[in-house]
Amino acid sequence: MNRTRAATGTTATTTGTAAAGPGAAAGGTPRSGGAAGANLGAVRSHNAALVLGLLRDAGAEGISRLELAERTGLTPQAVSKITARLREQGFAAEAGRRASTGGKPRTVLRLVPEAGHAVGVHLDRDELRVVLVDLDGAVVEERRGELDLGAGAAAVLGAVCAAVREVVREGVGEPGAGDPEAGEPARGGPVGEGPLREGPVGEGPAGEGPDAVGGAGDRGGRVPGGSEAGGGPVAGGSEAGGGPVAGGSGAGGAVPGAGLAGVGSLVGVGVALPGPLDHTHGVLHRVTGFPGWDGFPLRDALAERLGVPVVVDKDTNAAALGLAVGGAEEVPGDSFAYLHLGTGLGAGLVIGGSVHRGARTGAGEFGHQVVQLDGPLCECGNRGCVEVLCLGAAARGEVAEAARVLGVAAGNLVGLLDIDAVLLGGRTVARTPEAYVRGVTEVLGARARREGESGGPVPVRVVPGGERVVAEGAAQLLLAPLFGRGDV
Repeated sequence: MNRTRAATGTTATTTGTAAAGPGAAAGGTPRSGGAAGANLGAVRSHNAALVLGLLRDAGAEGISRLELAERTGLTPQAVSKITARLREQGFAAEAGRRASTGGKPRTVLRLVPEAGHAVGVHLDRDELRVVLVDLDGAVVEERRGELDLGAGAAAVLGAVCAAVREVVREGVGEPGAGDPEAGEPARGGPVGEGPLREGPVGEGPAGEGPDAVGGAGDRGGRVPGGSEAGGGPVAGGSEAGGGPVAGGSGAGGAVPGAGLAGVGSLVGVGVALPGPLDHTHGVLHRVTGFPGWDGFPLRDALAERLGVPVVVDKDTNAAALGLAVGGAEEVPGDSFAYLHLGTGLGAGLVIGGSVHRGARTGAGEFGHQVVQLDGPLCECGNRGCVEVLCLGAAARGEVAEAARVLGVAAGNLVGLLDIDAVLLGGRTVARTPEAYVRGVTEVLGARARREGESGGPVPVRVVPGGERVVAEGAAQLLLAPLFGRGDV
């Protein structure tokens, strides 16, 4: 996680037909609008995913075919066939030779990270962040800017689609570029050329609304979808401030030129945003503070516009997924809670190495547990929720009190689930991370002493990845199943 890399530009040729996309393994069946990810057909099997996962874990040092057979339980012949296909498709390459205890030296193979990509979108209440990552999880392009989730479906979907297309174009290339039959790249050049850039979303004259995504910080202005870039208004009508609609061009209609089906290395797009929502079908419920999105089919609307598989999940679940598969030292054990304190408060739960979403994707609505019966009114309709108490204290500059409230709620979670660690993230935490770690640790420590817990209190740590953790996790909604982590 939180890796940024200028890749070497090794590419994979495009062959075969488009598969259904990895979203089914990740939960749900995203709609695919074309041949995006066509060159990923070689890895869309359980055994190939196991091999690919071990190649990724081996890093630059690589791993031999014999080791792959031993760790997967597959026969050497099966491993040879799988690795031959992966090499032919450009996903694996030789990484030298390793001395053998007998016979000739063994050839070791490594993953080619730039052979595939996924887009991760963090759609927050007031901000949009979009990253393009390679197969290794390294960020090769990024866009960020302000966005009003209440601006209406046309504006929000237009902004997301424009930002996604921007990072794909800059990091991978235009759809359909190159000639796969001739062995040319299916993209416009080496991945990650030029610096990582950020830009405002929807920046422009007051009152226009966030109907476009700003370009890179060094270019300014608007990019496709905004009138300042010459692209005209966002498709779906001129009224950017209207509420979401479940059908018609304003919500799910295709945007001319926005399709990404020709980008052969693109697995798809993962979108993470505040819940509650239906992860399986990609349908939003009553997002706190934005009831107009209730029932909106976000996954299908974006898949129709972008022409690639789309997976939708809660922001906290996406972040927890990214942390679970990222292997960072800051994530001890295989059961933890990720507490995200930003514009709201939620939790992502990983139990036994897998993200726990609950029967209706309702698990982790951490911020709306009531801890003060006569407390202030929360936007959810209850009184004394952890979210309203914690964010209220933070807004008043009472960071120690905000951390104490968060610690009390975290203690409830630790006592209920008996987890290995509590991880903190989000913009509010990022402003004073040490204070939040200290405050939550103190509360959990006092709880552990009262209850005589062996081993002391559960560790509390700030997550790696900073404010990108949700967007990077959203990309893993597409990538994890490719590496045999469909259980997450």
